Amino acid sequence: MPAMLKLLIVKTSSLGDVIHNLPVLADARAHFPDAQIDWVVEESFADIPRMHPYVNQVFTVAFRRWRKQLLSATTWAEINQFKKIIKKNQYDVVIDTQGLLKSALITHYAHGLKHGYDKNSIREPLASRFYDVIHAISYKQHAVTRNRTLVAQSLDYALPLDYDLHTGAPDYGIITSKSALSLPNKFIIALHGTSRDSKLWPTQHWVELGLALNKQGLSLVLPWASDAEQARAQIIHQQVANSIVLPKLNISELAGVIAQAQVAIGVDTGLSHLAAALNIPTIAIYTDTNPVLTGVMAGAKAKTINLGGISQTPSVDLVLQALKQVL
Repeated sequence: MPAMLKLLIVKTSSLGDVIHNLPVLADARAHFPDAQIDWVVEESFADIPRMHPYVNQVFTVAFRRWRKQLLSATTWAEINQFKKIIKKNQYDVVIDTQGLLKSALITHYAHGLKHGYDKNSIREPLASRFYDVIHAISYKQHAVTRNRTLVAQSLDYALPLDYDLHTGAPDYGIITSKSALSLPNKFIIALHGTSRDSKLWPTQHWVELGLALNKQGLSLVLPWASDAEQARAQIIHQQVANSIVLPKLNISELAGVIAQAQVAIGVDTGLSHLAAALNIPTIAIYTDTNPVLTGVMAGAKAKTINLGGISQTPSVDLVLQALKQVL
């Protein structure tokens, strides 16, 4: 492996998955200090790798938009333009940490020795045919660990045996600017929005939590991205004094707000993972998924607690108990 490693990482989506991939950058640079690392990501999530100082170039794709407009000449012009850009660079190693057909196709077009998961380690086994070197990575571990293990095997270095524990805690490494918004001195950010209704925490629970926080001198700050999330934020705000509904923000802007919070409390959403990546103590509430494999994983400088699971709805009291532990 050359000392001046040129590496391309392919991890396109979703928000939580992209954040789970961040620790591979610090791992790789620890073993190759002069490595030049580029990243291919879905345009909606490009703010995440752009916040990391070890990322040289960010190349964006737009699969989510393209698949809705496959008959459009503009779509195919954008696809062809991306293929031209990605083919211009020569890499020593290209690693697809996504393991899907779409990411394997991107890897196929890039120049360099291509690494990825073997057919038994991914949801779309056909993707493994696009790689020069394949790796068996167990599903029975956290997504952060799977990413770190794949990159370590691809670049031929060893991770600590206990890197799932805090002696080898992931270094997410992202840096954000302080928000220019007027915010309370002490606040909890309530990450109440998520991709599926089954992952939501009841609105009344958020209200009860906000009222309890008021008694502790803490304000509740409510971001939103969709009309439904804005409506829910307003319902909570109307019943909770000292709560604030933020304006609509992009990921980079919201990161600046999260970075100033005392604690983040969120449902199963990529923003909860973002809070942990920003070294903010985080409580993640699960009601429809199992946090063992994709729950929030703390970095070395933050505490995280995952509550709940499939068909479980953590109580307000349980969240308040967790809050005492992370504060």
